[in-house]
This record gives sequence, structure tokens and C-alpha cells, in this order.
Amino acid sequence: MTGTNSESFPLPADSPEPLVRRRTDGDLDACVRVLAEVHHRDGYPVNWPERPGAWLSDGPVLGTWVAELDGRLAGHISLSREGGGDVAPVVWSGRSGAERGRAAVVGRLFVAPWARGRRIGALLIGRAVAEADRHGLHPVLDVVASDTAAAALYERLGWELLDTVEQRWSPGQTVTIRCYAAPARPFPTSPSTRPEPPGFPDPR
Repeated sequence: MTGTNSESFPLPADSPEPLVRRRTDGDLDACVRVLAEVHHRDGYPVNWPERPGAWLSDGPVLGTWVAELDGRLAGHISLSREGGGDVAPVVWSGRSGAERGRAAVVGRLFVAPWARGRRIGALLIGRAVAEADRHGLHPVLDVVASDTAAAALYERLGWELLDTVEQRWSPGQTVTIRCYAAPARPFPTSPSTRPEPPGFPDPR
């Protein structure tokens, strides 16, 4: 599940460019602090996890990345193989005719409120998509329908809305989910041997 917000905040004109890099163990506390800010401001995640650090790392993870801006942690994203609660991989497989297991799930996407307006969400998504490409997988994601800012971002980036479904999270909670897939393009039939780039500058 992903979330972000397109609201921008003024930053100095001479601010450095954001940088995306692999998340390390030393980043986790800062990630949890930023996630708490996002949850308080935007309601993402919808239900605050009992162990947020573990929540950021659970599942069959292929990679996790953070964005830095002016030396501060500004955003986070993960890429995973299909998990038990993911809807988009199932919908994409049915629509595309691809066998199950050929999708990679983009999730745990959030950007610090103070760092918005610098295309950090798009930058993080680009890094996750590149990693999916290296593994020969097609990126998909689920987002709660109430997160209209996140949905608008994905659609601006060309992601395709596959379906809108109701998902039961608990006996007392049913949530509407929008399922997206990255723009269709050729993918390798086996994982790429290309080296991973050390970091991505902010696209302009």
C-alpha cells in the first residue's frame, strides 16, 4: 500500500537536489519519525501499525530506498514480491494474461511534509520501477481510494487504473482500494545483470 501528498511547501531556491539511495538499518528510526508525521497529517497509513519499523520491512522485500534532501530523510519506498494482502498483482495478471509472480508491488511510499513539491514521490517511484525492471517484473500498487493525492500522482506518471475493489481489513473495516499498474513496456524475460545505480538525481 502506498500514500503520498502533492501539497508543496516553500523551499529555498538554492536547496540541493534530492538523492535516492538504499535504506540502511541506521535509517529506520528516522523513517518511523517521518511516517508518524505523515500519519498525523494525511492519515497514511490508515491504521497505525503496532510495530512501525517492522511494518516498513515486512513481506518478501526486493528493496527499500530513502530520499535525502539537504542531509535530512525526506521520503521512503519499498518494492516487494506479491504478498497475501496485495490485490493489484492478481488484477494485473488477470488483465495482462501474465503468469502469477511476474508483478512487483510498490509500497510504503511516503514523503515528509516539509519536503513536498520537489518531485520526491516521482523520484522514489522511478527508483522502484527501475529495480522491478532489473528483476524482470512489472510494477503494480494498491492505494486506498480516499488518498486522492496519491492517485493523482500515479496517474500523472502514466500509471493505469486497473480496478477499484472493496477489501475487508477486519470484521469492522472494509476499505475501497484502487489498483494501478505501471505503463506497459517491454520487460526482460529474466533478471537483468545491469549494475544498480548508486543514486538518482531529481528529474527535471
